[in-house]
Amino acid sequence: MSLIHRRLNRFPGLSSVNAWNFQIRDAVNRNDPAESLFLFREMKRRGVEPNNFTFPFVAKASAKLAEIAYSEMVHAHVLKSPFWSDVFVGTATVDMFVKCNCVDYAVKVFERMPERDAITWNAMLAGLCQSGHTDKAFSLFREMRLNEIPPDSVTLMTLIQSASFEKSLNLLKAIHAFGIRLGVDVQVTVANTWISTYAKCSDLDSAKSVFESIDRGDRTVVSWNSMFKAYTIFGEAFDAFCLYRLMLREEFKPDLSTFINLVASCQNPETLTQGRLIHSHAIHLGADQDIEAINTFISMYSKSGDTSSARLLFDIMPSKTCVSWTVMISGYAEKGDMDEALALFHAMTKTGVKPDLVTLLSLISGCGKFGSLEIGKWIDTRADIYGCKRDNVMVCNALIDMYSKCGSITEARDIFDNMSEKTVITWTTMIAGYALNGIFLEAFELFSKMIDLDYKPNNITFLAILQACTHSGSLEKGWEYFLMMKEVYDISPGLDHYSCMVDLFGRKGKLEEALELIRNMSAKPDAGIWGALLSACKIHRNVKIAEQAADSLLNLEPQMAAPYVEMANIYAAAGMWDGFARIRSMMKQRNIKKYPGESVIQVNGKNHTFTVGERGHVENEVIYLALKSLSLFARDEHIMHKEQSYELCWV
Repeated sequence: MSLIHRRLNRFPGLSSVNAWNFQIRDAVNRNDPAESLFLFREMKRRGVEPNNFTFPFVAKASAKLAEIAYSEMVHAHVLKSPFWSDVFVGTATVDMFVKCNCVDYAVKVFERMPERDAITWNAMLAGLCQSGHTDKAFSLFREMRLNEIPPDSVTLMTLIQSASFEKSLNLLKAIHAFGIRLGVDVQVTVANTWISTYAKCSDLDSAKSVFESIDRGDRTVVSWNSMFKAYTIFGEAFDAFCLYRLMLREEFKPDLSTFINLVASCQNPETLTQGRLIHSHAIHLGADQDIEAINTFISMYSKSGDTSSARLLFDIMPSKTCVSWTVMISGYAEKGDMDEALALFHAMTKTGVKPDLVTLLSLISGCGKFGSLEIGKWIDTRADIYGCKRDNVMVCNALIDMYSKCGSITEARDIFDNMSEKTVITWTTMIAGYALNGIFLEAFELFSKMIDLDYKPNNITFLAILQACTHSGSLEKGWEYFLMMKEVYDISPGLDHYSCMVDLFGRKGKLEEALELIRNMSAKPDAGIWGALLSACKIHRNVKIAEQAADSLLNLEPQMAAPYVEMANIYAAAGMWDGFARIRSMMKQRNIKKYPGESVIQVNGKNHTFTVGERGHVENEVIYLALKSLSLFARDEHIMHKEQSYELCWV
């Protein structure tokens, strides 16, 4: 406060309302809304009455603070003044309440205004759209048209926002058609908004079309960035990289958002080269020192499998945020290096940076993915200590998933039972946990209880219960749930649902029915479905259907070894050696290599990989001595069991 008093003392002649307005506006422009409100209070105390220019500045300051108490105070002063009916003051008040997330208050002010202009209507429309009241927004838009208020580009961009919120492509196209008729679609700011919104509504082709329709002379860096972000949403890293080269050829200078959007699309090993090139160019242009950019680069290297480069970037960061630590911890957790992830977590807490929800979720996910039960239990305790577990549905769901994947289904159920609030995801995760651990009756009972409690299952819930049916071989129940999904809940089956049903039919030897189901699918069957049918054919030695499945599978994945091996084994089991020789010859001609199988176990937080035919582990002698002992023990138990059976028969 002393600073503000010193500022006031520098202006002893602040006696006119215009002088006070200048100081209040200056504080708002310097992004110091608290000072603006203090100046307004001092102005009133000194007996200077505000005018119609004062209130919009004060309302803007209150909007920046987003505190409803301050907004109510400002509104009270407005109502006591003679300017309550002024259109500019009213519009500023509506905008103030909108930015404080008090749309109901904004509506009341709006409805009582004796005069409204296009800016007022746009402010109210923005409030309704931002709060998700799409129906009310379009109702207000119709009323605006009836009042003959001409919509402008701001109106249109506000309506686009509602389509983005709803992710409704049809609504977006209708707004686009209206924009063309209005003649504002040629404005580059509007076109940029079309690009990003079409991408959010899953229509990349329309986003490309809008971008290409912008005159080259009118394109801005924002236009290019909007298109890069669209490619990122669809994971089209190579197209984004090609577009970036075009951008450079057209002599546009990339900014920070350009690099962040580009790198966000390079999140797998196949795009690592492009990611490195983009990083190199960011360094060349000096755009690599921003913390958000560095975090994005760390994420890119981690998800592309290059954790060494990610760690190097992390270590040389001048300052680290919670996001920086979380991105690096997540990189180790996704790779399965839980020791390093945990060590980094400890280092994070020692530096005084408090882990957030995302940090804990990353660790929990890694523990579940790689079966690190002991570390998972420790993280569970930490989540409780940090206050992230109690009544937090996301954390509890993640813990249920982690315990289930680690085979500790009792702990998973305890968390489930003690949750005060459950969502569809909670029920689905628990059902999937039972299915994964082979506890099928509980999965079926839990699904029935979920339905009885009026929770609406989604496509993931049905996938979980169908997987339980698949593992238990319950064809009748599986078919019942499959029909329920389509006929009762109007959910179109996805490829995974069809794969479960094909597997179920196959296990029961109903291969013709499985083939008929595939032929009647609404979507094109993928490798998983044909693979399930081929595996069933191997079990039931049906060469005819196996050949159809193998042909379809090889057309989809000609370089995968599994279909060749499966088909060769089917021919061999049927004594069809000509077919066996033909498959082996095809593998040789196409240079198909079968890589040996691997298994991974975790001991004391460290991963140990075992490959078929290799004995290179450091504890090799001890391991195989133990295996031999177990094998002998199992054999002795088997012999003893048979002898007891013979004795019972003679008795």
